[in-house]
Amino acid sequence: MFYDKFIKAFAFEPTSCQERLFHSVDKFLSSDDGDIMVVNGYAGTGKTSAVAAIVYALIGMGFKCSLMAPTGRSAKVLSQIAGKPACTIHKGIYQQKSMSEGGVSEFSLALNKLRHTLFVVDEASLIGVESNSSHAVFGTGNLLADLVAFVRKGVDCRLLLIGDCAQLPPVELRESPALSKEAMAWFGGVCFESLTTVVRQAESSGILYNATLLRKDLECGQLALHTKGFPDIKRISGGELIETLTDAYNKYGEDETIVVCRSNKKAIRYNLGIRNMVQFKEERLLRDDKLMIVKNCYQFLDEKSKMNYIANGDVAELVKIGSFVDRYGLHFATATLYFPDYDEEITAKVILDTLESESASLTAEQSQALFEGVWEDYADQKNKRKRMSDVREDPFYNALRLKYAYALTCHKAQGGQWDCVFIDCPFWLDEFAPEDLKWLYTALTRAKKMVYLVNFKDSYYAD
Repeated sequence: MFYDKFIKAFAFEPTSCQERLFHSVDKFLSSDDGDIMVVNGYAGTGKTSAVAAIVYALIGMGFKCSLMAPTGRSAKVLSQIAGKPACTIHKGIYQQKSMSEGGVSEFSLALNKLRHTLFVVDEASLIGVESNSSHAVFGTGNLLADLVAFVRKGVDCRLLLIGDCAQLPPVELRESPALSKEAMAWFGGVCFESLTTVVRQAESSGILYNATLLRKDLECGQLALHTKGFPDIKRISGGELIETLTDAYNKYGEDETIVVCRSNKKAIRYNLGIRNMVQFKEERLLRDDKLMIVKNCYQFLDEKSKMNYIANGDVAELVKIGSFVDRYGLHFATATLYFPDYDEEITAKVILDTLESESASLTAEQSQALFEGVWEDYADQKNKRKRMSDVREDPFYNALRLKYAYALTCHKAQGGQWDCVFIDCPFWLDEFAPEDLKWLYTALTRAKKMVYLVNFKDSYYAD
């Protein structure tokens, strides 16, 4: 019923793996054997084009498809691939219920009113089992379980999870639960498919060639990078970095060029160096500066906003900034930020101290001083619960924590793609654990056109 439509919508000669996937999705949609399908597709196996063909064909047949991804950036990539709007999982399945007396935002599972709909969720490797934070409670607190429950609340709805198990799992997890047969078995009605054959169109890509080698060597602890004969992957030294970055900005643009680092400390150093030596910026912030939010925020959004909340990892461009003020030992300003992944502008209080800080956000001491200072501002409020609520809603307490976004950690970059990616050598030892190679695999596969390997030892190369 569906297979012929998938083949017709597919622009290439399918590999045996892609043909098997089309048959499996046909069976999945046509039978009552299960309502969840997990597709694991490695880099270069044509997962993206196959999924796009499936979505295009189903929509052409009048079949309903709802597209989602874990982050705003990955949702934007999915939307571009499939030619249909996509949203974040949080936006798609939760609705804000209330603000608790302690000032914590509470989101309940929304009612799934859709019927006969296929929910297509990309970048499933990013889906964790913990979705709560100190400032918000989402559903049961288990994002994966809530996603499955939401889909099953609809009438004859099905869930197609797509990911790459060779990528980094969610932070503090050893594997991606949404791609794990053992973890998904708890839900029942789950079938699995995989794409392992590299497509002919990708055979000339040094990026995908090296990613494939890394994926095959995950358990061997080996690293043998190949660059010779491949125009899309090059090794450079630190001394070549400034000139090469400048050329990349001119060729690909700042929005399509990124540096990926192992640690937040290294990312900060890169960001400051890029602004100083590549962009020749002296002021702390200038219009069009690329910035990353480093802590979830549930304020500053109106009811018409496309965003459920401003998320840790969201990237924005500075439109304007002013109203600078020092309070609680911190430096604040009011900024208008444009979020390209949502095509939305937001005006909010921001904290400037995190820009150059080597900590992930504010330090524990700074956070405590901020809380105590804002708490004192509401000393005239005698009701303790109301006072806490006022603190939680205070614009200074909720001020956005910002960092420059010219260089990111790999976890922050995951789910996004750029034309040109610079990868700072993450290794200190000549022995490699599987998580080391997964890190490099994930970093490599953020690139669409060009990768520069910065300061990698000669011994890491096969050539």
